[in-house]
Amino acid sequence: MPLVAHSDLPAFERMKLEGQTVLPRDYALQQDIRELHIGLLNMMPDAALEATERQFFRLIGESNQIAQFYMHPFTLQELERGAKGQAHVERHYESFDAVKEQGLDALFITGANVQGTELSLQRFWKPLIEVIDWAHENVTSTLCSCLTTHAVMEFRYGQKRRRLGSKRWGVYSHRVLDRTHPLVTGVNTRFDVPHSRFNQIDHEQFDAVGCRVLVESAAAGVHLAVSPDLFRLVFFQGHPEYDVISLLKEYKREVLRFAAGERDDYPPFVENYFTRQGEAILDEYREQVMRARSRNEPMPEMPESLVATQLDNTWHDSAEAVINNWIGMVYQLTHHDRRTPFKAGIDPEDPLGLLLDRR
Repeated sequence: MPLVAHSDLPAFERMKLEGQTVLPRDYALQQDIRELHIGLLNMMPDAALEATERQFFRLIGESNQIAQFYMHPFTLQELERGAKGQAHVERHYESFDAVKEQGLDALFITGANVQGTELSLQRFWKPLIEVIDWAHENVTSTLCSCLTTHAVMEFRYGQKRRRLGSKRWGVYSHRVLDRTHPLVTGVNTRFDVPHSRFNQIDHEQFDAVGCRVLVESAAAGVHLAVSPDLFRLVFFQGHPEYDVISLLKEYKREVLRFAAGERDDYPPFVENYFTRQGEAILDEYREQVMRARSRNEPMPEMPESLVATQLDNTWHDSAEAVINNWIGMVYQLTHHDRRTPFKAGIDPEDPLGLLLDRR
């Protein structure tokens, strides 16, 4: 069902141009359809701020529940932003106080860039804990992405992430381990998910604190897990929200860092992502970059468009199915009054009981 353009956030207009159904607020108010209010705590840096909005908004808008979706983006003031990013936030984002006042049915929390290795030393650490604690008491379900999964596992469950030997960077095959959970109902038993990270929480760490792992890759580790109550917290370690070109943009950024002397090694290919022809094109480009760098000449332009036309998105349908299931569960478990979730006789300690009984 449609997103509602209840603000002048540019993402709405961009999504309309992409063919997404976006209702004007005045039109939406004339329809007798239940509203769902979804928060997005966007902690991504300025370069990815608006793309991240669109990625998560798109997944919500493509779910097929009978509801109108009002999206409420907000961020943390402790995150450092440039003039453009700060202007975007000030014009289009809500404050956390405003979000708390009006209430939410569900909440996404994105990852973030960090300085150093210790999450507890980041400026956003305490504010993020405040959001998570508020959501745990007032929001039906919170979906944590990548770094936020690591942060929550540390401050709520005492499980610190493990540093990997190298960056886990690519598109990996995953299997559903537990098909009894409603989050994976109707999802393919095997599907791809992009990953991009230097750290991870291992399967054994989720198990140790009573969390349930639902989806895992032999090569990339756990992707999808849930908290011991099976729904209040949903954990992603991969990035199913990514666009088909997201990893290409990351690869280009790392090449530019090499060209600028910000990294010593030329970045390796993103695993299981480029075609053979694409890798041949990028190999040729690598030679051009190395030659220009050795001669102190301007860097050649990456043949991005040539590579992009050969990329395949092998993960979006499964991502859409999982988010559709998540929204469907939120729809069934929330009350019309968003400030009092788990109404209608639902046990807050066992919120899935009612849903499981209906299967």
